[in-house]
Amino acid sequence: MNLKNSQQDVDTWIKEHGVRYFNELTNMAQLTEEVGEVARIIARRYGEQSEKESDKNKDLGEELADVVFVVLCLANQTGIDLQAAFDKKMDLKSIRDKDRHKNNDKLK
Repeated sequence: MNLKNSQQDVDTWIKEHGVRYFNELTNMAQLTEEVGEVARIIARRYGEQSEKESDKNKDLGEELADVVFVVLCLANQTGIDLQAAFDKKMDLKSIRDKDRHKNNDKLK
C-alpha cells in the first residue's frame, strides 16, 4: 500500500463525493468510533466475550479500512505526508528497537 497514493485517492473521493472534509475534531471522533468497532469485533471474535449474532457477519477488514480512511483524511487536512512520516517511523524503529524484542524474555 502506497500511503501517498492512498492519501490522493481519499482527497479525490472527498472532492467528488464527500463535498468537503469534516473538521478535524469531527474526524477525530469518527476515528474513535471506527476504532471502537474494530475493538468490538476483536473482543468478541478473538477475546473472551461471546459474539452476538448481529456481530457475526461484521467484516474486520472493512472496519480496519474505515480506520485507515479516517486516518488518511486527518493526514490530508493537517498537511501530513503520511508516507514520509511512516517511512521515518520505520527507520527509527529499526534502529531504536533493533534488538529490543529479541532480548525480551517475556516474548520467548
